[in-house]
Amino acid sequence: MFSAGQNLRALRESLGLKMRDVEGASARIARKHQNEEFAIPPSRLSDIETKGVVPSIYRVYALAVIYRRDARELLSWYGVDFNYAASDLGLASPPNSHISDALASSSAVQIPVRLDPSFDPGRTSNLGRMVEQWGLVPMAHLAQLAIRDYTYGYIGSQDFTMYPILPPGTFVQVDESKDKVVEGTWRSEYERPIYFVETRDGYTCCWCAVKRDNIVLQPHPLSPMSIRVLKHPQEAEVIGQVVGVAMRLGEWHHHESTSDSKEHAALN
Repeated sequence: MFSAGQNLRALRESLGLKMRDVEGASARIARKHQNEEFAIPPSRLSDIETKGVVPSIYRVYALAVIYRRDARELLSWYGVDFNYAASDLGLASPPNSHISDALASSSAVQIPVRLDPSFDPGRTSNLGRMVEQWGLVPMAHLAQLAIRDYTYGYIGSQDFTMYPILPPGTFVQVDESKDKVVEGTWRSEYERPIYFVETRDGYTCCWCAVKRDNIVLQPHPLSPMSIRVLKHPQEAEVIGQVVGVAMRLGEWHHHESTSDSKEHAALN
């Protein structure tokens, strides 16, 4: 694997540029911006290419312009890859609400590019088991889906268990380390933990309560689904707690309950 300096030298030579050519071009950039920091003498360029010297931000800009490459590509050769910005945002937590432009510099992220052929968008699924290959695509807001500490679920188009909190088509991030049902008094429905559960009929997201050898799978009160009581863990296994959500807004669809459907059929 080539070093950053070797990559820069190969790029320069592929363009037919001599070190003196780079010096002259960088000097013109420096004069235009009235800042000598943009200038790259041949001796400094040689150190950058052969001795592992890291160029300044001004010289990275000059090299990017002269070599006709994106400055982010050059920075990635030095281990500064802006495509990781989305997944690194959680490492800093400013106390005040704000507008974030950090993801504007991301050009590609890892998301699933090939799923198991048996994937059914109508059923709630465990994407961690369905993904066959991850790939780079230009969708920065999905970068966190490549984190390996979690598994990821997809709420099927026919699963209204946690509607309207988690409408069909929602992607959920599941922390598998939180696979024990926590019970308590919650001030709102948004505080109560939602769990990703595997049953014999497939996967679902719901509130849970453990009663001796049984687990109660409780849907949202506005959901048309019914409460289920299953043997635990024989008939229902808690995969983990939902800790992240990605959904589209403004695409709600009316859902007829079973009783509504029967009444509508009877009228016809």
